Amino acid sequence: MPQLGQSSRSMLFPVFLLIISMVSIQSSATLAKTLFPLIGPEGVTALRLGFSSLILLAVFRPWRNRVPLRAWRSIIVYGVALGFMNLTFYMAIKTIPLGIAVALEFTGPLAVAMLSSRKVVDFFWIGLAVLGLYLLLPIGDSIENVDPKGAMLALSAGVCWALYIIFGKRAGSASGSASVALGTLVAASIIFPIGFYHAGTAMFSPSILPIALLVGIFSSALPYGLEIVALTRLPSQTFGTLMSVEPALAALFGYIFLHEALTTGQWAALLCIIVASIGATMTIGKSKTAIKEIET
Repeated sequence: MPQLGQSSRSMLFPVFLLIISMVSIQSSATLAKTLFPLIGPEGVTALRLGFSSLILLAVFRPWRNRVPLRAWRSIIVYGVALGFMNLTFYMAIKTIPLGIAVALEFTGPLAVAMLSSRKVVDFFWIGLAVLGLYLLLPIGDSIENVDPKGAMLALSAGVCWALYIIFGKRAGSASGSASVALGTLVAASIIFPIGFYHAGTAMFSPSILPIALLVGIFSSALPYGLEIVALTRLPSQTFGTLMSVEPALAALFGYIFLHEALTTGQWAALLCIIVASIGATMTIGKSKTAIKEIET
């Protein structure tokens, strides 16, 4: 019992880091979108990842420690997934509402949570999160009004998000904090040429670079640095379920910064998702299987 209580307390730290990460991402989302008319989502993604990789390389300095050869496969897949997760999501929110895009993207981590579930109670929390996501979709907007291409891009971002969770955990376990810096460098190396092809030299405008730097810090460098720590300390199921807070935060920050009024159904969705996240955290704190996974 004492060991169980100590393990439960040790989970509070990675959960706290994950919450900060999600707040950082959502609070900077509206800032990133203001640059779309100037350099497009491709250019914004390229600058975001470019600045993020430079910051993370300077902070973690991965060259100081030798990265095991077996870790490079996970780092590369992690970086590719990270790059296209950012690109496809930004391209999606260009044509579909942010709330719908976040809900569709969440199918990725939700699938990870469902596939790794081991107990009946886990499916209850996941089901509650699914109900919250369903209620979170804008009431009154029929599916015909959702751009099919944007919806497919958001679902593609969800697939990349699932790969990001799986291979980010593996990379972080094998090479620690160096993996997030190297993975982001891989992502930037792939996406930057795409962004430059679409936006050209406008990406380097003095009026754009400072905003892009802020986006890079709060949308990528800070949250991904925190997430890689959380990924190595939380089972994939718990990480995926806790990320259900993401659509709720998107709606909340939309209300605060964009003055988007929430409907009764959307408030109910927030409650469902928050309760599901709290329930998942409490369940994992009592799970011997989860504790063993964390300790190993």
